[in-house]
Amino acid sequence: MNSYDVIRKPVISEMSMDQAAEKKYTFIVDKNATKDQIKKSISDIFEVDIKSVNVMNRKGKLKRQGAKAGRRPDTKKAIVTLTEDSKAIEFFEAM
Repeated sequence: MNSYDVIRKPVISEMSMDQAAEKKYTFIVDKNATKDQIKKSISDIFEVDIKSVNVMNRKGKLKRQGAKAGRRPDTKKAIVTLTEDSKAIEFFEAM
């Protein structure tokens, strides 16, 4: 997997924007990615220094359409904390 396969998309929510002021950024990542792979991918793509990576596995919600039942896909979310002297990720600063 290359760096762009590990990172799926950034999470743009009120909570993640509040955490961006503290240099914490949230991303949806590949379900099979490890913390080391996420750390390497973020540092390669955005050229920043990373202090820590926290991950959460989220189960997909059960959804119904009449008599049919289905499930949304499971996802993995990563919160990346940058070091004090690292530059900010420009994508989140523009929001």
